[in-house]
Amino acid sequence: MDMKRRQFLRTSLAGLGSAAVAGAPLSNVRAEEAKAPKNAFSTDPCAMMRLTPEVKTSRIGFGTGMIGHNRSSTLTRMDRKKATELILYGYERGIRYFDCADLYGTHQIVTETLAAAGIARDTFQIGTKIWPHGGGIPEKERPRADVVVKRFLQETKSDYLDLVQIHCMSTPNWDEQFAQYMEDLEALKKEGLIRAHGVSTHTRNAVKRAIELDWTDAIHIPMNTTGARMDGSFEENAALAKAASEKNIGIICMKVVGEGTMKKLEERQRSIDAIVRLNAVDTMIVGFNEKHEIDEFIDNVSATLKAMEAEQTAKA
Repeated sequence: MDMKRRQFLRTSLAGLGSAAVAGAPLSNVRAEEAKAPKNAFSTDPCAMMRLTPEVKTSRIGFGTGMIGHNRSSTLTRMDRKKATELILYGYERGIRYFDCADLYGTHQIVTETLAAAGIARDTFQIGTKIWPHGGGIPEKERPRADVVVKRFLQETKSDYLDLVQIHCMSTPNWDEQFAQYMEDLEALKKEGLIRAHGVSTHTRNAVKRAIELDWTDAIHIPMNTTGARMDGSFEENAALAKAASEKNIGIICMKVVGEGTMKKLEERQRSIDAIVRLNAVDTMIVGFNEKHEIDEFIDNVSATLKAMEAEQTAKA
């Protein structure tokens, strides 16, 4: 991409959505929206939260990308019966957000499982991600986002996707590198084929850039209290999550329990407690491998929410 086109895309993307409300810039619209509480307090661990103005989803999400690579993940490699039972159990417990990606190869297993159980598409949300880097998926080609998303729609047998993100951003200038993807995703959103767009991030610099852009609807931010599988400290990432939330950008927290590295219950409880208390995270995604892991996570979130309610009652 030559510099003139790159500059044009950056300029045009900065203004996307400028006519959202009476010609006001999107940043101003978000500032107005942010004056009111984004989500009412609820002690329901799987309460429906507003991730973006277009997408509401459960506070707890089902991550499908544990050890994901080459369209394979822990979920796709485990016994099919166990995998489908795990997905359905998550849904039964109140989980409505399923975090997929082309890299993981999980579009079909999630949507086919839910469809086979007679679960209506509009009762759950599918988030997915486009892999723009070399390697990672079998093909060498990296088609434009409109081509990739239309394949995703076929794989999910769906008329729309709730959220599509550009996967694994790590550089501070990722918006220059992937400006065409951003432009395509905005066009797909206007067509109604996707409801929101954003990025998943693996460095604080990438998060900072995402917060600066009016284009960003939602961000994946790695965050936990042990520092496992994340860039920077919990405090540094928490500050970024709050800054993004103040701009009314949806926050999806990943690596909540360190991608399985937290072996002690107390460690997992401490991390979940700290993240819930931020009041900045809309959805927490976890790669569950067993039903009891779903139960434990829900119980831990519930315990924090009930403690917060009791603390507020005591202050009143």
